[in-house]
Amino acid sequence: MTDILIVEDNAELCGLLCDFLRAENYTVSTAETAEKALSLYEKYGARLVLLDINLPGLDGFAVCKKIREQDNIPIIILTARVDKEDKLNGILLGADDYIEKPYDIDILIAKIKGIFRRRLALDVITEGDITLNTADQTVLKNGEPLAMTAKEFELLRLLIENKGQTLGKDFIFNRIWGSDSESEQQTLTVHIKWLRQKIEDDPKAPVRIMSVWGKGYRWES
Repeated sequence: MTDILIVEDNAELCGLLCDFLRAENYTVSTAETAEKALSLYEKYGARLVLLDINLPGLDGFAVCKKIREQDNIPIIILTARVDKEDKLNGILLGADDYIEKPYDIDILIAKIKGIFRRRLALDVITEGDITLNTADQTVLKNGEPLAMTAKEFELLRLLIENKGQTLGKDFIFNRIWGSDSESEQQTLTVHIKWLRQKIEDDPKAPVRIMSVWGKGYRWES
């Protein structure tokens, strides 16, 4: 998963921002259109989005709305649009901050660090007798550690964070392995089997990781 997704159609500004963020050891991906941004997010995810509003085709508000429908990751709007209505729209759509251009890069990076710092404090996810620590990617069941591969951890986290919601197989595979992965979708079935063996009291009669016939999988709380 990428640390920061930058959605910006100004190539020079985007490149400059990338340089500063990478100097802070963040991994960065970029998109110059809303369509590309949503495609990248669907495939690879991100821990934070820096979002311009004035984009060719769909605008940044559409990106903000779509991402917020799926996830609760931080979104910072970076834009030259200063109207009160635009600011209200961005906040109401779920943006965590609305910063006007031109902005001070040092202040922006300080805000990003602050967001990640606060998120780190929330990196422990508890679901019944299962505890995930997303900072060090460890899992406990009834206080006892479970051996997890990175993919198993990502899959378990994705299911738990969307508990009660059926996630399609294509969606899960693209989020965990990426659409350009050389793996086949059958690997998802195998990883679900492995997770059940570790998480379920009876893997042959799962009550947490449920199969939804013809659709995908759902975590039952």
